[in-house]
Amino acid sequence: MKRTSRRRFLNDSLALSLSFNMVQGVAPPVPSASAPAHDSEAPTNPLPGTKVLTATGDLAAQMVAGIREYLVQATSVCLTDRSRFWKPDFTSARTYGDSVAPNRERLRKIIGAVDPRVPAPELEIIAASHGSAEVARDARFKAYAVRWSVCSAATGDSAPLEGEGLLLEPTGAARARVVAVPDADWTPEAAVGLATGVPAAAQFPRRLADNGCQVIVPLLIDRSDKWSGIAGVKMTNQPHREWVYRMAFEVGRHIIGFEVQKILAAVDWFEEQNKSQPLPVGVFGYGEGGLLAFYAAALDTRIRAAGVSGYFQSRQELWKEPIYRDVWGLLCEFGDAEIAGLIAPRGLMVEACASAAVSGPPRAQEGRENVACPNGALTTAPLDNVAREVGLATDAFAKLNAREQLRLVVSDQGNGPPGSEGALSGFLSALGVALAFKAGERLGEPLQDLRATYDPEPRLRRQFEQMVGFTQGLIRVAPQRREEFWASADSSSIERWNDTTARQRQYIWEEVIGRLPAATMPPNPRTRLIYETDSLAGYDVVLDVWLKAFAYGILVLPKDIKPGEQRPVVVCQHGLEGRPDGAADPRTPDGYMHHFAVTLAQEGFVTFAPQNPYIGEDSFRIIQRLGHPVKLALFSFIIGQHQRILEWLCTQPFVDPARIGFYGISYGGKTAVRVPPFADHYAVSICTADFNEWVWKATSVESPYSYMLLPEYDMYEFDFANIVNYAELAKLVAPRPFMVERGHQDPVAPDEWVAYEYAKVRSFYAGVGVPQNTAIEWWNGPHAIHGVGSFEFLRRHLRWPGRGQQEA
Repeated sequence: MKRTSRRRFLNDSLALSLSFNMVQGVAPPVPSASAPAHDSEAPTNPLPGTKVLTATGDLAAQMVAGIREYLVQATSVCLTDRSRFWKPDFTSARTYGDSVAPNRERLRKIIGAVDPRVPAPELEIIAASHGSAEVARDARFKAYAVRWSVCSAATGDSAPLEGEGLLLEPTGAARARVVAVPDADWTPEAAVGLATGVPAAAQFPRRLADNGCQVIVPLLIDRSDKWSGIAGVKMTNQPHREWVYRMAFEVGRHIIGFEVQKILAAVDWFEEQNKSQPLPVGVFGYGEGGLLAFYAAALDTRIRAAGVSGYFQSRQELWKEPIYRDVWGLLCEFGDAEIAGLIAPRGLMVEACASAAVSGPPRAQEGRENVACPNGALTTAPLDNVAREVGLATDAFAKLNAREQLRLVVSDQGNGPPGSEGALSGFLSALGVALAFKAGERLGEPLQDLRATYDPEPRLRRQFEQMVGFTQGLIRVAPQRREEFWASADSSSIERWNDTTARQRQYIWEEVIGRLPAATMPPNPRTRLIYETDSLAGYDVVLDVWLKAFAYGILVLPKDIKPGEQRPVVVCQHGLEGRPDGAADPRTPDGYMHHFAVTLAQEGFVTFAPQNPYIGEDSFRIIQRLGHPVKLALFSFIIGQHQRILEWLCTQPFVDPARIGFYGISYGGKTAVRVPPFADHYAVSICTADFNEWVWKATSVESPYSYMLLPEYDMYEFDFANIVNYAELAKLVAPRPFMVERGHQDPVAPDEWVAYEYAKVRSFYAGVGVPQNTAIEWWNGPHAIHGVGSFEFLRRHLRWPGRGQQEA
C-alpha cells in the first residue's frame, strides 16, 4: 500500500544550499502546490517599525529548510565541541578509566542499557528433538542451542529479557571466550555454516571456534516486518527493529541497549566460568553485530578485546542510517573515535569490509500499511572514511602506550567479506591467542545440523515478542518512575510548587525536549499586508531567530484599536501539515480550524497564527532524524520560535503583554502542552484535539489509536514516559489557566484516555487552590475547533468581554 501523499515537499539539494537570504526575498521561490500565493502586485504596507517583507515562494518550506540547514551545521560543530564532555587523565590506565567513567555511564544511558541484569546467569542448553544436546559437531567443536537470562521482567505479567543462540564448545582445551555477534539478518546457524545465507569466508564465529575459542553466537532481532503491527487491527512494514525502537525510545530504552545487555549477560556467564578456568574474554561483531560488539566493549572493561567489522566509520551522517540506530544526543559526546577511546587501552581491531546492505524498510506488501520510516540505508563506508576515524581514535591509545592495541585491517580494499584472516589474527592477538588455523584450511567443509527439520522462525518470534513484552512491562511501571522523578515537588501551594519544580522543568526542557540557546539573531521584523476586510487587517510577519532559522506567521489586527489601547492576544496554532492561513485568512477554504483566529479577531482580540515546522511530510520529519543525535528535536525549535514571537508581540503598542494566550489544535495541541511550560509570557493555554494519555498513545501494542501503527515516527521523545506525561506538562502551566477542548468523535484517542489524564490536571489545580483556572469542554463533534467553551475561557481569563458585550 502506498504511503499517503508522499509528495516531496522540498528538494534535498535546495535544502542544503539554502541561504539565510531566502527570507529576505533573494533566493528563488520554492514551489508547493498547497502554499499560499504571494502576489508581487499585492499591497505590501508593512506594520510601523518593521521592514517590508519581500520574500517570495513558500515561507513554510523555507522555514523547514532553514532548520534543516541549522542542524547540518550543528552536527558539524559537534566534531570540535564534544571535547568539553571529556576530561581524560592519561597518567595510568587506572586513572584514565576513572576519568572516562562518566562518559561511559552517559553512553550506557542513551543506548538504554540501564536495567539490572540477572546475576550469575545460567546457560541453558536446549535439547534437540533427536534426543541429543548437540545440534552439530565436527573435529574441532560441538554446537549447542542455548538460552540465558538477561533481565528480570519489570512486572509480574510482563516478559523477562533473555538471550538465545548457539554455543560452540571446542573439543580441546578452550583458549579464549568470545561473543561472536552476526549481522541482524544472519541467523546464528547461517553464521556458523549450519544454514545457507552466509558465505563460508564470512563465517567468523565458526572460524573462532576452529581456533580454540569457546563462542556464544546470539540471535539478533532481524529487519523483516512479519510481526510488526497489531494482529486484527493493522499490520505495518516497520522492520522489527524499528517496531521495538519506537516503544523503547519513549521509555528511555533502545533495541541497541537491549541487545548489548544480551551480550554482556553472555560475558557474565563467561566470567562465572573464569572462576574455575580463567581465559581472556572478547567480542567480535559484523554489521549490526559490529555496532553491538563495539558498544558492549566500550561499556564493560572485563572485555579484553573487541573486533568491529563492517561498522566503524564517521557518524556525521547518522541521520541517514536506519532509524533503529537513532540515539538521543550521541554525537554531542561520541563519534566512533570517542567510543573507541572508552575501549583503550584494551584491544580494538577494526575491519574495513563490505557492509550489510540495507536500502530502506521492507516494501509494504498487501495487507500492510506503509508507515515505516522511509529514510535509512546502510552502504559500505569508503576506506578513507574508516581510516580517518581510526586515525582520530589513535590519540587515546598512544597516550596510554597502547598504540599497537588499535588495529585497522582491510578486507579486499574495504569491499571483502567480514572475518578476514587478518581481522581474526589481529583480534586473537589482542586476546593473547595465536591464529592456529588459516581460512583456507577449512573453507568449504560442510557442517550438518543434526536437527533435520529445524525452523529458526519460532525462536525469532519468541525473542521479538519477549523484547516487546519486556518493553511493555517498563511502560506499565513508568507512572512509578514519574512519581520518583517528581517526588521533590511540593504541591501544598502554588508558590511551593513553582519554587520546587525548577529542577524538573529544566530537566524536561534539556533532556527530553532538547534545549536550544536563546535566539542568536536580532528579530529584524519584516511584514506585509496580505488582506483587509471592513474590520480586520492581516499581515505576514517574519522574525529571525537563529542563523538560517526563522519564525513566520499571520498577524490579524482589529481595525478599531484606539491609539494607546492594548488588547489581549491569542496565538492560534494550526495542526499537522497545516498553515497559518487556515486559521487567520478568511479567503482560504474553511477546514477543521474554522478560521478561529479570524473569528477571535472579530471579537476584538489581536491574533497571531504562527507557522510551525511540522509541514512537508518526511521533509520535516528529517528534522527529528538530524536533531536527535545532537540532542535536539522539532520542539526545540518551536519553543525558541514562540519565545521570539512573544518577545516581538510584547513590544507592539497594541498588545497587552500580560494578556497573551495560546490556543492550539492537533499538533498545535501538542504545542499547547510543550511550549507554555517554558514560555512564561503565555497567560493561558488551550489544548484542542490532542490531549490524552500520551504514553499509551505513543506506545500501545493493543490499541488502534496507537502511534505505533502510524507514519509519525517523529512523535517519539527519549525517556518521556519515565519523566512526564500530559498531566505533568499541564501542571507546569499552573497557576496559569489551562483548558482541554475535546470532540467525542475525535479519532486521536478515546474519551476515556482523555478523561483519565485530564482528571489528574483537575485534581492538581483544585489541590493548589485554583480550580477555576482549568476546564474541559466535551462536545459532540470531530477533530476540529469548536470555539464555544474555549472562546468563553479566553474571554474570562484574558479579561476581554467580546465585541458585542463591550459595545453593550
